[in-house]
Amino acid sequence: MDFPQLNNIIKSSKNILIISHINPDGDTLGSACALSNAVKDNFFKECDMLCVSKVPKTYEFLHCASKIKTFEDIDISREYDLVICVDDAAIDRIGDAKILFDKAKCTVNIDHHKTNKGYADINIINSDASSTGEVLCEIFDTLDWKVSKETASALYTAILTDTGSFRFDNTTSEALKAAARLVKKGANPSEIYKKVYESSSKNHVLFQAYCISKAEFYNDDKIVCTTIYKKDIEKFNAPEDCTEGLTEKLRAIVTTEVAFVVREIGTSVSKVSMRSKNVDVAEICAEFGGGGHKLAAGCVIKGTVKETVKKILDEIRKRKI
Repeated sequence: MDFPQLNNIIKSSKNILIISHINPDGDTLGSACALSNAVKDNFFKECDMLCVSKVPKTYEFLHCASKIKTFEDIDISREYDLVICVDDAAIDRIGDAKILFDKAKCTVNIDHHKTNKGYADINIINSDASSTGEVLCEIFDTLDWKVSKETASALYTAILTDTGSFRFDNTTSEALKAAARLVKKGANPSEIYKKVYESSSKNHVLFQAYCISKAEFYNDDKIVCTTIYKKDIEKFNAPEDCTEGLTEKLRAIVTTEVAFVVREIGTSVSKVSMRSKNVDVAEICAEFGGGGHKLAAGCVIKGTVKETVKKILDEIRKRKI
């Protein structure tokens, strides 16, 4: 991987934009904040940060998260010298921000998804890494960049969340070594864990309990899913990140082999989040233009929630589960 090329292009760029993916998680936001901090500390340059979706309250504790702009807040007529996408498995994952990506003089794609085909001028993709946060750790170490406590905390958050607090199959020795190095640089594991996993609102907890209570089981309880409608979210006044962790809770059931959540996001448009214990759900989601990891993936499907559930069930059953 050509890390020195990244170093040189940052040096020569006067204005830089970092883009996170839609419906942001801890990896994309932690990576964006870490990269922004690192560029400021090592090159004395301020980066703009953009996420089409609003930053969930869970991640507002990240240093400089308050500087992340939504599409409505940014000047879309601006031409950046450099646009860097972090944790964006495909170009459509940046949503309307593509207009700024397309106008940039140079583009960089930093990611860890195996489905990422490399859509930028410079592509730094390590599908063996647990997270984009881990990829950035490797970049920073290789280039000998200064890593502050704030940067280390953001990277630790990225790795922590994408490994499910070091429980998922992507928790490799390399991921743990990276996390250990970040702790040495000032990241506080206990504090970050509490911020991410023990700061849910009452409405958030009650909403997820409701979703779990109406889960439906198929194929001798090997497949489980639950559905979420806009009216459900409004009823509980649930936060933006109300579904985070929900699929994992369904997968935790001893009989479950595949779990998925279907959320209504528009008129006849549904978002699917899938998790499994052994089945390649990235392959399933790829059938609908999505992707991700073998045991954790997602996609957006044109169709009502009920239609989407049927489509996903049909695709899962082709694998003879």
